Amino acid sequence: MRNILKKEGTAMKVRNSLKALKKVPGSQIVRRRGRTFVINKKNPRMKARQG
Repeated sequence: MRNILKKEGTAMKVRNSLKALKKVPGSQIVRRRGRTFVINKKNPRMKARQG
C-alpha cells in the first residue's frame, strides 16, 4: 500500500463578516478571484474567506 502524505495546514473558515478577524494582530486583507480573504502569518489559525 502507498503512504499518502497529507499536507499539514489549518483549514480556512468561511465567514459572513470578516470585521472581527481584521482586528487580530498580523492580519492582512487580500482580494483573490473576486473573493475577500483574511490571511495571518503570525497566527495561521486566523485564516478565513468571506462567503
